[in-house]
Amino acid sequence: MEELKHECGVAMIRLLKPLDYYQRKYGTRRYGLDKLYLLMEKQHNRGQEGAGIACVNLDAPTGSEYMFRERAEGKDAITEIFRKIEGLKNGRKEEDEDSCNSSAFQLFNSQLLMGHLRYSTTGKSGLQYVHPFLRRNNWRAKNLCLCGNFNMTNISEVFEFLTSRGQSPRIYSDSYILLELMGHRLDRESERLFAEAREKQMTGTDVTQYIEDHIRMENVLKKTMQHFDGGYVMCGMTGSGEMFAMRDPWGIRPAFYYQDDEVVVIASERPVIQTTFDLPTEAVRELRPGQSLLVRKSGELCLEQILPARQYSACCFERIYFSRGSDRDIYQERKQLGEQLIPAITKAVNGDVSHTVFSYIPNTAEVAFYGITDGFRRLAHQVRIEKVVWKDIKLRTFITEGAERNDLAAHVYDITYGSLVAYEDYLVIIDDSIVRGTTLRESIFKILDRLHPKKIVMVSSAPQIRYPDYYGIDMSRLEELCAFRAAIALIQERGMQQLIADVYQDCKGKPDNGNHVKRIYEPFTIEELNQKIVEMLRPEGMQTPVELVFQSIGGLHRACPHHPGDWYFTGDYPTKGGVRLVNRAFVDYVEQVLKLQL
Repeated sequence: MEELKHECGVAMIRLLKPLDYYQRKYGTRRYGLDKLYLLMEKQHNRGQEGAGIACVNLDAPTGSEYMFRERAEGKDAITEIFRKIEGLKNGRKEEDEDSCNSSAFQLFNSQLLMGHLRYSTTGKSGLQYVHPFLRRNNWRAKNLCLCGNFNMTNISEVFEFLTSRGQSPRIYSDSYILLELMGHRLDRESERLFAEAREKQMTGTDVTQYIEDHIRMENVLKKTMQHFDGGYVMCGMTGSGEMFAMRDPWGIRPAFYYQDDEVVVIASERPVIQTTFDLPTEAVRELRPGQSLLVRKSGELCLEQILPARQYSACCFERIYFSRGSDRDIYQERKQLGEQLIPAITKAVNGDVSHTVFSYIPNTAEVAFYGITDGFRRLAHQVRIEKVVWKDIKLRTFITEGAERNDLAAHVYDITYGSLVAYEDYLVIIDDSIVRGTTLRESIFKILDRLHPKKIVMVSSAPQIRYPDYYGIDMSRLEELCAFRAAIALIQERGMQQLIADVYQDCKGKPDNGNHVKRIYEPFTIEELNQKIVEMLRPEGMQTPVELVFQSIGGLHRACPHHPGDWYFTGDYPTKGGVRLVNRAFVDYVEQVLKLQL
């Protein structure tokens, strides 16, 4: 499938013992940095456009740096960052006196550590958009550092809220606006405690100590996050040593944590914590919707319900594609997604399994492929498996232009010649999802046609993707989705243009009154849309018949019963902001793509 830019990754560590403890027990002063490095590398799939880390050193003397960050852009950002601070060299733990005594290492040899992996979901790029974000102040307690896996759907409203109160955010983005609003609430919390300390007749550094010992980040979060609509896991720490992670009240984005007497750990995925700290599945817990994990300056951990939990809408696309397949539950779910497709596949090959070759598109569809083949074996079929499709290294298409570049891009995938009997064997190819269809049209169908199968059955372990995402995945335009383009094509072919006009008027006039775009699909069956998608994606000159098989909505929920967030497929957005944005997307499509004024 086409690579989706998606889902940032977060990692946080709070060391609960003195730093010398880890050197005595584990033989290294880099214990915290080693663990942060592993947490980030094992989530590298979640963000390859940039990375950043930050720290707070509770032992730093007055007048020295105690809060620091390092950021870099590009797919090698993690390596670049850790080389800069000399905390790790090529992922190895060997100690040498020079690296451990370097000024950079001393800054990051801290009790609080934060890491972030970025994928842009807004089209904005540059180092200034790479997390973590830092808000400085001369008072330790007022310094704030944030990172997150999020996309807010009501940022214009929050911007207006801030400006109406006299603030002027430097940059119009959800990250900076969130930083400014939370920083403002942190200032108010500090000032509240300052007034309390003065009432207690405190002066000088006693006031500072009182503020740092009594900061309650739950107060800050409650005042801040009530304004935001979207999917998020928000992580942060203050200069005085408070640390927190909060999950959105719908549970859209995932967050996991682990605690023992040495460390508190937070990450976007469960298996990365398990592997990094050698833990069983049951030891790692999931943060609940609207809940925050708070670690006080003292090291005390507590869970606080910041916002009431809303309709549970954990993202099912995490299970299908984004998260690591090494998670115990995700692995079984992906296998089941494949096995459930056996009846539809059997029908597509006319029951002739003995003359069918099964394969998959590398690499995320591999587990669903195991589910299909295991299921056929349980039905007493002898399954023929071949690695038909290979994914080559990324070709250097930037050195050419125009038609030459398109021709090179078409060769990102290759085939195994002689892997099936030409004109006799059916070829079943499974992918995790079909989003835009560009790779199928430009590359995969062209090369598979060279094998001359009797029929290509293209299988998707996910249902038809009909709607954009607005909670952190890079698919925000309707016209990018092949299912939507197919529906529009059918409407135009059948002279139903009035439907487009009616939906446009409702999307523009009643944007908060439900997802009007659903009506675009209502006149058509899944089979009609499948046929039109095939027609649109078939490259010119292709001879082999093609049939599409998609997962059903019911099958999706049977396989992933604890992750009901299915707005990509059903249009049932869990938040008002999502509904508003999909309606806005249709208005933009009509005005900017169809270029109609209705």
